[in-house]
Amino acid sequence: MIINHVEDSEISGIKILTPQIHKDDRGYFFESFNSKDFKNLGLPTKFVQDNQSYSKKGTLRGLHYQLKYQQGKLVRVIKGKVFDVAVDIRQDSPTFGKYVGVHLSEKNYKIMYIPEGFAHGYVVLSKTVIFQYKCTEIYHPEDEYGLLWDDKDLNIQWPVKNPILSNRDKSLPTLQFVNKKYLPKF
Repeated sequence: MIINHVEDSEISGIKILTPQIHKDDRGYFFESFNSKDFKNLGLPTKFVQDNQSYSKKGTLRGLHYQLKYQQGKLVRVIKGKVFDVAVDIRQDSPTFGKYVGVHLSEKNYKIMYIPEGFAHGYVVLSKTVIFQYKCTEIYHPEDEYGLLWDDKDLNIQWPVKNPILSNRDKSLPTLQFVNKKYLPKF
């Protein structure tokens, strides 16, 4: 993977990567993952599960996390555009409760790495989206937790007012009301 740009976010561990895009009259090509480059950047090189979702405009998925089987995630958009959010929920972290929000799209080619210890979610801004992410740990449904997307204390500046949510995501707790035993340690 030849990386044009690596951006460290204001929260330690989150990186936004922009790969080098090779375009010609046939289309384009780029490497979305290369273990050697990731190792050189100090990022994980072992991903054990790939996920892909398709969603329509206004759909908000998240904010989700796992506690015992925490997942680092490498996220990107294959088709469409999203506003992607990672919230630091690591107890005793100096940035606990802070978030990073990034627009990811098929046009900007950005890839975001989110380390373990973060709640993750995104909202679809285009007509539809195909969203892809690699995980450092297998998904365990019994270990699934989450936070309410519009938690006032998090103050996430979502670019939508009334997103489409699953019933589960509508009923998630705010960070203030999550028992500390259900938050990762820093």
